[in-house]
Amino acid sequence: MSEKKPLWQTLPIAGILPEPKSSLKYKTGDWRGPFTPKINQEKCTRCLLCWIYCPDGAIERVEDGVKINLDYCKGCGICVSECPVKAITMERL
Repeated sequence: MSEKKPLWQTLPIAGILPEPKSSLKYKTGDWRGPFTPKINQEKCTRCLLCWIYCPDGAIERVEDGVKINLDYCKGCGICVSECPVKAITMERL
């Protein structure tokens, strides 16, 4: 007979981010693997979807669009997936 597991609602809070973009308190960019995101500013339409979806707050709004702050970017690639015009690519360092 299998052991009955507790429902998620009864579990104590642990291993989650209770505060969005809390990684801005710590420079986590050195966690990034061999790939880093690059933005093609000519293709970028400034829709800001990358900025909205970045879990680490590593994408910053600037006068001419957005830029990636590599001090905080972990290289997850979510920005690449969310960009509707494919203006962001992952490139090997």
